[in-house]
Amino acid sequence: MLAIIVLINLVPVMAEPGDSVIYDYLNENGKTTDIVKLIVVLTTLTILPAIVLTMTVFPRILIVLSFTRSAMGTQQTPPNQVLIGIALILCFFVMSPIITEIKAEAYDPYMAGDLKTEEAFDKAMKPMRQFMFDKAKTEPQTINFFLGLAGKQEVPETIDDIPSLVLMMSFITSELKKAFIMGFIIYIPFIVIDMIVASVLMAMGMMMIPPTTISLPFKILLFIIVDGWTLLFKTLVTSFG
Repeated sequence: MLAIIVLINLVPVMAEPGDSVIYDYLNENGKTTDIVKLIVVLTTLTILPAIVLTMTVFPRILIVLSFTRSAMGTQQTPPNQVLIGIALILCFFVMSPIITEIKAEAYDPYMAGDLKTEEAFDKAMKPMRQFMFDKAKTEPQTINFFLGLAGKQEVPETIDDIPSLVLMMSFITSELKKAFIMGFIIYIPFIVIDMIVASVLMAMGMMMIPPTTISLPFKILLFIIVDGWTLLFKTLVTSFG
């Protein structure tokens, strides 16, 4: 489904009105030809990772999962591939309303020939821009900072006055900040366990034994007792509400 977003975003770049053969194909009889669909889909596969990393909730989820693994001290367990897979599934779960809206409002009408390329692009970008703005507006100073870097001195009155690139930068910066805050909170109980184990080892005169080696089973036990994975997934999903 996410490829649909990129597909609609990509068409205006590949097809400039007036001087492009592809653009003529797109508007022939008001429908998109099969060859253009194939070109767009193949090109979409190359830029899809960039879209996932910059316009979705994937970065925050993956960073929080990585912090959790690091706080527990389990090294490469779960492995990176598992964390990425979990992050992708949660990302699709959170983004599903946006993807559904884009499919209904932009993709389906465009493929049916009811919308021109520019109209489909605008309709596809609208929910994505609104989503990014809703997450980034909690950090208005970040939006103002990137507006200044973009040379926009006027205070935007509506979301339409904010360039998409500024929204993307503000969104990803806000997501990184929130991910690190969540990671810090996750670290606290595991650090407490490390401190308790270290104090006990020192009191017993066993200072040569690394505290992390002894504390690891207790960290895993704590994570199991509190049903850590369910609690973590619930916190991640509800944090985007």
